[in-house]
Amino acid sequence: MSTDDAASLAAGCVAWLQRAGVTDVVAAPGSRNAPLLFALWAAAQADGPRLHTRIDERTAGFLALGLTKVGARAAVVTTSGTAVANLHPAVLEAAHSGLDLVVVSADRPARLRGTGANQTTDQVGIFSPFVATHDLASVADLDAVTTAPAGAPAHLNLQLDAPLVPDVPVAPTGVVPGHKHLPTACRGAVDPGPPPHDLRRGPRTVVVAGDDAGPQARRLAEEAGWPLLAEPSSGARTGDNAIRTYRLLLGTDLGAQVERVVVHGRPTLSRPVTRLLESPDVEVLVVPGRGVWPPAPPGSSAIGTPRWVGEEPDDPAWLDAWREADRDLARRVDRLVAEEPALTPYDVAAATHAALPAGGLLVVGASSPVRDLDVMARPTPVGSRRKVVANRGLAGIDGTLSTAIGAALGRPASTRSLALVGDLTFLHDQNALVLGPDEPRPDLTIVVANDDGGAIFSVLEQGAPAHAASFERLFGTPHGTDLASLCAAVRVPHLRVTSRLELEQALASPNGGIEVVEAVVSRAGRRELDGRLRDLAASGAR
Repeated sequence: MSTDDAASLAAGCVAWLQRAGVTDVVAAPGSRNAPLLFALWAAAQADGPRLHTRIDERTAGFLALGLTKVGARAAVVTTSGTAVANLHPAVLEAAHSGLDLVVVSADRPARLRGTGANQTTDQVGIFSPFVATHDLASVADLDAVTTAPAGAPAHLNLQLDAPLVPDVPVAPTGVVPGHKHLPTACRGAVDPGPPPHDLRRGPRTVVVAGDDAGPQARRLAEEAGWPLLAEPSSGARTGDNAIRTYRLLLGTDLGAQVERVVVHGRPTLSRPVTRLLESPDVEVLVVPGRGVWPPAPPGSSAIGTPRWVGEEPDDPAWLDAWREADRDLARRVDRLVAEEPALTPYDVAAATHAALPAGGLLVVGASSPVRDLDVMARPTPVGSRRKVVANRGLAGIDGTLSTAIGAALGRPASTRSLALVGDLTFLHDQNALVLGPDEPRPDLTIVVANDDGGAIFSVLEQGAPAHAASFERLFGTPHGTDLASLCAAVRVPHLRVTSRLELEQALASPNGGIEVVEAVVSRAGRRELDGRLRDLAASGAR
């Protein structure tokens, strides 16, 4: 195999990234990837891809993920060894979300592999089985990688040999010498999938819109006259057919009447939805989404783009029943939450969503916040361009702050950028707030619902009274962290609120830059509060 010197290979890689449409590159410092860093800096100085630098590779990976989620195309560049392994959570999230994140890792030349060289591991196939590695020793190898996958991450592993630092300082350049006429790299073609699937009058039907379903779910529901059960990050929770309290209503007689479900996106939030999709008495039609998932779960059928072929919408009484039940239950849910004596996580979710203007961006964390938002977020008008983003590929709490910062940087036209996370999610990614003085810094308000632990587990099976003796140590995990001091250490403005009024006032007056609003809530009584919400739905159905 022919090899090129490190500077030429690094310059060729930067040219490849530019041809592939990469707009942003997130780099973490290292020795082996020094040639790449010099080449990226030179390109950025000449209006090439925007450069972001992070000291933590996991943070860097999720920053690139956030940029990619909102329409930019980002690459993350690391040195060798554990640096590459720290990208694994972000790469898995990208693979399961169907995002074309680009990973560039620096490696030793082949002759030094297996020799015990310091800071080395086997990086070829490190993200298998979901992401293939292009192991590259020359610009000619790069030229052979003429396409970048659509809806899937790409991994370029560069064999960089010494010398790793140029003899003279690099100069800004937007063109890589000798590579002006290389074949253009582009995103690969998207599989068109099966032909359209015609839907007609018949079974009582609902449309379920999971994560990243897109507006086609709403359009189908409106054309057919069906209720729309849309998660907050579906991109479809808009219009008059969207049912806010669907998760609670599915546990009533109304939910028991569903005979057919058309699924867009990947639903991940609700056990009632899961039970509906697993019911042997319900026909489930699934429009395959992005990411490395089976086209359709067992017991359901994968279909092409659904198309309503009726001359008029389906039975209007079916939709009217859902709308009437939703309006009534939503009023009673709001009343119950408002009557609570102290600030609740539901208040925090509702206030944060209410603060999101038309054209705004909201990044919501996994665990309780996204589920609280699912109950409290009122459907918004069609065309208002409120974008709600969540890492639902694997639904982990990893890297959520970095994702939010990346999304805010990648959507600069947003009228406002907000993030809603829990305290454990915040602590899990606190390194995201470590930004150098020259780094691009968005306007982003991070709302932290701080209940000093893991509230989600209190409403699951392990939160039952029978497990009270072990619950706090194993699942509640109180930490007692002073978030104000943490924010002060990284020079991020912080405001602590304990009431609905204080929270609304804090959200009404953003100061610009990255800021944290800590909303103090309690885990005590959370299981009982959720039970009362379910009881509301049951009592209204009688």
